Amino acid sequence: MSIPNEALQKLVQEIEAQAIQAQREINVVKTAVSGKQRDVRLLELTHSEVKSLPTNTKVYEGVGKMFVSNPTDAVEKRLSAETAELKSDISNLNKKLHYLETTHKNSREHIDQIFRSGERS
Repeated sequence: MSIPNEALQKLVQEIEAQAIQAQREINVVKTAVSGKQRDVRLLELTHSEVKSLPTNTKVYEGVGKMFVSNPTDAVEKRLSAETAELKSDISNLNKKLHYLETTHKNSREHIDQIFRSGERS
């Protein structure tokens, strides 16, 4: 039982489209991961700088075009919360990246398998 050439060609095109789409999404996810990792490093550096300040030091945060004085503890809590959120985002993006890489690999394997079975016929 052989599949007609037109159907086989359409199947290969669909699988190849999936592989191309997965590759594009892989690049987007990798870019997002690297951006979030950069933000985590920046937040960790800022957190370590704020921790090294004396307790009675005034700390100001930018809000729009002005600066607001905040207690050092509140700034440390905010930085820690943002860092934890970014690390969670990175973890989720890494899971998505693994899924996309598996999808891409499987698509390529299916295309190779179709071509190998076509050579035998």
